[in-house]
Amino acid sequence: MKQNAYLNNFLFLRMRHYLLLVAVATVATVSTAPADEAEDDRQTTMMKKDLVETTTQMMKKSLEQQRQKTSSVNDGGRLLSLPNAESCKNRPKHFELNGHWYFLSSNTTEHKDAKNDWLDSRNLCRKYCMDAVSIETEEENEIVFNLVKKERLPYIWTSGRLCNFKGCEDREDLRPLEVLGWFWSASGVKVSPTNKKPEGWENQPWSQTGHFKRPQPDNAEFEINETTEACLAVLNNVYKDGIAWHDIGCYHTKAVLCEDNDQLLKYIAATNRGIIL
Repeated sequence: MKQNAYLNNFLFLRMRHYLLLVAVATVATVSTAPADEAEDDRQTTMMKKDLVETTTQMMKKSLEQQRQKTSSVNDGGRLLSLPNAESCKNRPKHFELNGHWYFLSSNTTEHKDAKNDWLDSRNLCRKYCMDAVSIETEEENEIVFNLVKKERLPYIWTSGRLCNFKGCEDREDLRPLEVLGWFWSASGVKVSPTNKKPEGWENQPWSQTGHFKRPQPDNAEFEINETTEACLAVLNNVYKDGIAWHDIGCYHTKAVLCEDNDQLLKYIAATNRGIIL
């Protein structure tokens, strides 16, 4: 936020300086000979070029500083949160599937307007002994897709993550990474190979198009701003492709579908004996 404020102030001062110079040039043009107009135009063009170049350099520097502060898992050095016993006891319960409760953040009073990046979305869920949804069956996938359609949501976060951080480098079983390197971080279960339908499924959940009209995952944003698309979201017809899975930069903000997490429920049960979940 401070970097953005600094950049905005810098751009404001540069633009004010530029407008002042333009104003001076305009006054001078009224009182000088037409021969000076070409020189004025040349100086104005140079000032515009200088402003664009300076702004570009500042944006690159700001992005590089932000990357240096970001951890190897693209979470800004933040950690996963532990659950809260009282929140777990009173967690929202919108619907149930196979013994697990789910809730959609945008359908709760407390989090109705909340839009968080991937890690903060997981932590929102974890407060309630839940985590971002892991879509491990086609039945679950259909429920998620229908929910997104019913609620007219443009997108939601899942717990899907690309294993492109420390500890994944020497995993031959994850190569090629874009095909075999995805997993559900909430459960630790690997996502099926991305280049074919999951075994036993009738449909391929990954979209067949995106920003560059390529099948997902395609890490398209890396070609735009060098940000790895390492997190998995469900998008609702954003690319005229219906509701489907997409790889997304983890810093984007979205609502999240939370699902009971067995490990967190057991943790609360063990550390807060007597609590009824």
